[in-house]
Amino acid sequence: MRKTVSALVVSTLVLSACSTRLNPFNWFGNGESVPVATAASEEKNPLLPERSGIFQSRRDREAIYQGTPIETIDELIIERVPGGAIIRATGTAAVQGIYDVQLTPANKDEQAEDGVLTYRLEGLRRDGSVARGAPATRQVTAARRVTDRTLAEARTIRVEGVQNAQQARR
Repeated sequence: MRKTVSALVVSTLVLSACSTRLNPFNWFGNGESVPVATAASEEKNPLLPERSGIFQSRRDREAIYQGTPIETIDELIIERVPGGAIIRATGTAAVQGIYDVQLTPANKDEQAEDGVLTYRLEGLRRDGSVARGAPATRQVTAARRVTDRTLAEARTIRVEGVQNAQQARR
């Protein structure tokens, strides 16, 4: 009995100290800064409905978030929780007064494309916002919970801003 407990304690310590994929605490490392690729946005006519029908209800319509991307992404942390992970991003806005900050999925239906799950750190801006104050007064943080099903195909989680992006790999 003593040997079994000793072996279990030693194997637990060895597993927690290793930096392999076997350790669930190391599945996603800390974020690293990467450049942002600029893509041509597709122009959509807001006057043309995407879906139509006689029985379409108002509750099926999604609220359109009017946020603008945050200037720079300073930190990306992925924390494992039961049933998934929490993605937490901190960024510095160009102006003070940013509110209602969120991580908006850049992938369609929040599915990983080529193993990369991409989000944009966005916030709403007050009218007349000016770039005053220290960077610490313009710092914003947002978090998003994702499920294990969403993370199953993702090897990299990427959060984009205007000037840079942070990504964490498995």
